[in-house]
Amino acid sequence: MQPVGHDVLCIGSVLWDVIGRSAAVMRLGSDVPGRITRLPGGVALNIGMMLARFGMTPALLSCIGRDRQGDELVAACGTLGLGTGLVYRSDDLPTDRYMAVEGANGLIAAIADAHSLEAAGARILRPFHDGRLPNPYPGLVALDGNLTLALLSEIAASPVFAGADLRVAPASPGKADRLRPLIGHPGVTLYVNLEEAGLLCQVEFASAAQAAEGLVARGAARAVVTDGGRAAAEATRGAETLTGAPPPVMVTRVTGAGDTFMAAHMAAESRGATREAALAEALHRAAVYVSGDIGP
Repeated sequence: MQPVGHDVLCIGSVLWDVIGRSAAVMRLGSDVPGRITRLPGGVALNIGMMLARFGMTPALLSCIGRDRQGDELVAACGTLGLGTGLVYRSDDLPTDRYMAVEGANGLIAAIADAHSLEAAGARILRPFHDGRLPNPYPGLVALDGNLTLALLSEIAASPVFAGADLRVAPASPGKADRLRPLIGHPGVTLYVNLEEAGLLCQVEFASAAQAAEGLVARGAARAVVTDGGRAAAEATRGAETLTGAPPPVMVTRVTGAGDTFMAAHMAAESRGATREAALAEALHRAAVYVSGDIGP
């Protein structure tokens, strides 16, 4: 049973995304025309934003500074349907930022300035210990890998989350190793791409199906693995592995595609969709997103 006021918690990075996009193919040193935007971002926020778009009521657990950018970010979250009443507001830590450059050939480079979230550490979990959230927590949780290894290890072992439906995504391949302590959690679902699955298992997989099965063999209760425009897979302990191919589309953006996929999968299952239907819905929604269309 979910607590009153929200039906999913999104724990992790909430920040400003500064994204430069160009329709040109870009290489090292490219100087091309394009558009630069500032949007609310971060893995936890992106997942929450998509969950809200898909009809759910998310609440955020993160760190946001008490600076002008933080006030603007909190206001923006409210317009997106995201609850910020549980967010840790820091007087001495600035609001985090992420900067990326994308061309017609995909992501060129990115820098994540998420030091405040890491510095805040376990302070973002205070609502579980001061009575604002149930302890232990019985509901649905989206957790991102921008948290420190120490905090992710604490969450994995904590009785607070022992009965939670824990959906986990790495922030990037470079942070995939941080998810290892969560693999043995009895309620975990890992959402990773093929590269991240290989890093977690220290094996080079040939397909998403092999990767998903490899993660379950390592102890994960369930794993959902994507592989760009190739077939994705979902493996659940004790069940047949599922695969599905994403619809072919013209790719116009990539940042946030994995978050959209994860959120669509979670939302579909929250509505009672079968494993097959949830995977198909997630692939469809992610394809619509990378095409740049709003979509149905």
